[in-house]
Amino acid sequence: MGSIILKNAIKRKPGYLYYVDGKGNVCEAKMARGGKKKKKK
Repeated sequence: MGSIILKNAIKRKPGYLYYVDGKGNVCEAKMARGGKKKKKK
């Protein structure tokens, strides 16, 4: 289990997934769908 080292170290963008890779770098990946709210019909 991981632990929080530093909170709010990066500015997050909606629709992106953030993770730490094997080298310890924070990576950003575009989610397949997300970040946009659905319109009601």
